[in-house]
Order: sequence, then C-alpha cells, then structure tokens
Amino acid sequence: MEDDFEFPTANNMEEDGMDIPEDDPVSPTLKVGEEKEIGKNGLKKKLVKEGEGWDTPASGDEVEVHYTGTLLDGTKFDSSRDRGTPFKFKLGQGQVIKGWDEGIKTMKKAENAVFTIPPELAYGESGSPPTIPPDATLQFDVELLSWTSVKDICKDGGIFKKILVEGEKWENPKDLDEVFVKYEACLEDGTLISKSDGAEFTVGDGYFCPALAKAVKTMKKGEKVLLIVKPQYAFGEDGRPAVGGECAVPPNATLQITLELVSWKSVSDVSKDKKVIKKILKEGEGYERPDDGAVVQVKLIGKLQDGTIFVKKGHDEEPFEFKIDEEQVIDGLERAVKTMKKGEHALITIQPEYAFGSSESQQELAVVPANSTVYYEVEMVLFVKEKESWDMNTQEKIEAAGKKKEEGNVLFKACKYERASKRYEKAVRFIEYDSSFSDEEKQQAKLLKISCNLNNAACKLKLKDYKQAEKLCTKVLELDGRNVKALYRRAQAYIHLVELELAEVDIKKALEIDPDNRDVKMEYRVLKEKIKEYNKKDAQFYGNIFAKMSKLEQSKAVKQEAAPMAIDSKA
Repeated sequence: MEDDFEFPTANNMEEDGMDIPEDDPVSPTLKVGEEKEIGKNGLKKKLVKEGEGWDTPASGDEVEVHYTGTLLDGTKFDSSRDRGTPFKFKLGQGQVIKGWDEGIKTMKKAENAVFTIPPELAYGESGSPPTIPPDATLQFDVELLSWTSVKDICKDGGIFKKILVEGEKWENPKDLDEVFVKYEACLEDGTLISKSDGAEFTVGDGYFCPALAKAVKTMKKGEKVLLIVKPQYAFGEDGRPAVGGECAVPPNATLQITLELVSWKSVSDVSKDKKVIKKILKEGEGYERPDDGAVVQVKLIGKLQDGTIFVKKGHDEEPFEFKIDEEQVIDGLERAVKTMKKGEHALITIQPEYAFGSSESQQELAVVPANSTVYYEVEMVLFVKEKESWDMNTQEKIEAAGKKKEEGNVLFKACKYERASKRYEKAVRFIEYDSSFSDEEKQQAKLLKISCNLNNAACKLKLKDYKQAEKLCTKVLELDGRNVKALYRRAQAYIHLVELELAEVDIKKALEIDPDNRDVKMEYRVLKEKIKEYNKKDAQFYGNIFAKMSKLEQSKAVKQEAAPMAIDSKA
C-alpha cells in the first residue's frame, strides 16, 4: 500500500443501493473476545480491549482513532498505525462510511474493537478502486483514542461548541446567575475583534453578543470552549462598528470565540415572583437546610438602597438566633434563610411586599422608609432542626403532635391560616405510622388525627383550597364515618367545587346523625339556593339552544318554500 492512501469517505460511494435506514445503534454489552451485531444492517462488533468509564461519543463530536482496514482474506488496504498519525473526523456527519459512524458511537475511550462492515455500510457495489473490490465486506481494527465534544447548542446550526478543557462538577449557570468569564473573539480570517481577561455579567442580560449568554448556560465551572457563531447569534446583518479600540464586525460575519467560564455566583428567585432574590457569595456545606421550626443562628447586616445600615446583628456579639416560621424576622429574610446551608454567605434583595411594606419602620440603627427595598448580607453560622419523628419514642410522638395542634389552634384564631395548616400537617406526620403504638396510644393518635385533619380542612376552606379540604374530610370519615363536622365541611367543599349532588348526600347524612345541628341546616339552605340557581341557569342554557334550533328549522322551511316559486315564475 502507498503511504499517502487517503481514507475514503461516504462521498466516494455511489448513491444507488445506499438507501439504508438511519438506525441509531444501541451499544451492545460485550465481553473481551465476544462478537455481536449492532443495529439491523449487518454491522458486527468484536471487543478486543475494554474501554474506560461509560461515556461514548455522540454525533457531531470530533473523534480521534487508530485503525487498520483489511478485506476478509486478510489483505490490508489502509492503516493509520502504519502512518504513525491518528485519524480525526466528525462523527455522524457523513465524513466516513456509515459502518464507522454507526460503530464508533458505541465505543468508550481507549476501547479497541474489530468491526465487520457489510458492503451496504461500506463502499457498496462500486467498491473503491483499486484497493477495495465491489461488494466487499471489510474489517476494521479500531482503537478510540479520544474525542472532543462538538454540540449544536441552539439546535439550529447557529452556535457550535467544542470543549477544549472540561469543567468541574455538573451545574450550569441559570439566567439570574452572575458569571465571570474570559473570552477572545475573532473573525474567520483570525482578525481579533474583542478580548477580555475578566468580564462579569448576569446571564439573562447577556454580554458582547447573544452567543455568550447562550453558551455559558451549557458550561460548567472551569470549562473552556471554542464557539463557531453564525451571524444571527453574533451581530447579524448590520455588523458592528469599531467600538472603544475594538475592530469593526462586518455584516453577516461568522465569529470564532474562545470562552472560559471562570466562576459564577448562583442567584435564585426565592419567592418565585422575583421579589426575594438571593445571591450566593460563598457556598455552604453539605445538603441540609433549615425547615419550619428550626432554630437558626446567623450574622446579618441590613441596608437600604443608599447603603444606610439599619440593622447589624451577630458580628460584635453572639450570632443572632431566631426560630423559623415564628414571624421573628421579616417574611423575605425568613424565606431566604430557609434556603441556606451551614457556612453559606449570601446577599438577599427583598422588595417591600416581603419586607416592611407600605409603612415606615423604626429599626435598630435607622428608620426604614415606607415602600423600601432592603438588602441583607447574611452568614448562616448554624441551625438545629426540630427533632424528627424517627428519633422519638411513641409517647414523644403523641406529645409532639399535641403541641403542634395547639400551635395550629393559636394561629387559626389569629387568622393565620397558612401557618396554622402547616402545624396541623406536621402534627399528623408525627403519628401517621402507629404500628408500634399500644392500644391506648393508637386511640390517642386516632383522636389527634381526626381533630388535626378537621382543623386543617377548616384552614383549607378559608384559603379556598376546596380540593384539599375535601381530601382531608374524607380522611377523617375513613376513621369516623359518623363525624358530623367532617360531613359538614366536606359538603362546603363540594358546594364550592359544584359537586352539588355529593354535597346533598353529605348534608342529609349529617342531619340524620344530628337533626338539630344549626350550622348544617343553614348549609342545607345554601345548597338548595345553589341548586335552584344552577337549575335556572341550565334551563336558560337549554332554552337558548332550543330557541336557536327552532329558528334554524324555520329558516330551512322558508328556503324550501321559496325555491319552487322561483322555478314557476321563470317558467
């Protein structure tokens, strides 16, 4: 063989007879020395040496291989090993024969395999003269040395990303996050148009050109990439004039950008309406975060927009301690602290709705004016969660449930229904599984479950969460089928859910049990009025339909009468 033999690609093949289905082969599980078929087109793979890890290359990736190609009789027609130079190509792009595209995507790094490729996935009826005869089945001994991931990150060919240096961990920045990057942008001819050794920006706001924001959202910390950026993600049809010592970008220019994601600060929308925003300045430890009832210790500084400090706690004395869900701090601060880990430092921005509202508020060091956005720098020193049920004995569980129920009752009387609901839910969780309880404890637990679920149903009715109210009442009735309060409250939920027949069943059953119950009687009157109202609406609805149908029938009759008259007059 000549040393300059060029590996023939799919483009050398004749079109005839090559309409092969594009099956995506699944990597077979093979032991060394074992051979299996890949896909449904006759391609076979024999494992010679196992690879590393579990990753395999994907379409678009740039792979580097060593190979030796032979005919079935052992005649060698090409070898990158003989040339001493690995062969590189883009997988799945038609740059090589189909057997290669299908086979190599099943390989792991450093794996060695022999592929037996039928002519339909090789050079077909024409072969590749003078070395490969027509209709030849080929064998390739292939070693996958490495690959570089190349991704079409927008799925429209607008930005191709090639990883030059792998990043750390698995997280990617989000729209609210603040990223710190280094980049160098050039035209296709190598002309430098922009460079920065340190640029910081919010991902959602973008920077330099749209491609940077799109790309960083796919990158990991420390990752370095080469981007090929089409005009629609660069500077478009208009280009960009020279700016601040940077070269102009011609119209419809494709850019090559080397981009490194040095680091980023995670920013989260704590309240889900962008009115409590937390930016992490220093990551915390582990995975645990405080929940309702946890006692937290923090260091904090509260500032106004102009920098005025209105509160400072835990810096010159013991850390500031408070209990979650006890309204000891403003709502926005409590919500944000619940998302923090031990040792975490964060900057929290809180809009007035979650801070001090529309009233002026005198704080420790300054007055917070009405409708002020406030800023807190917070360090989570430590937190201690409430004792969990699995750490309690049976009597402790019953006592904890009783305590939570009483806390819920106090909150309900204060019209704090959401917080009361949480207390009742936690109370039930303490005694939910009672298989280890004594008979007496089971009876205590049953009564607590009934009262907590009933009270929680009352909360849900106040909060207009009628579906949950109905479910909670049903749980009570499973324990006590003659509970009048459960029937009454479930009937209320059914009325609001417009399940009037079900509501009537519950009310009638409640009156059978307690005929003199004033509340149930009043609710029955409400129900009867609702039924009258809906019957009236139904009658009106169907009346309108029948009226329209009658008019339509009359219109058809007039047309049928009019048609013969026209014929007679013409005659």
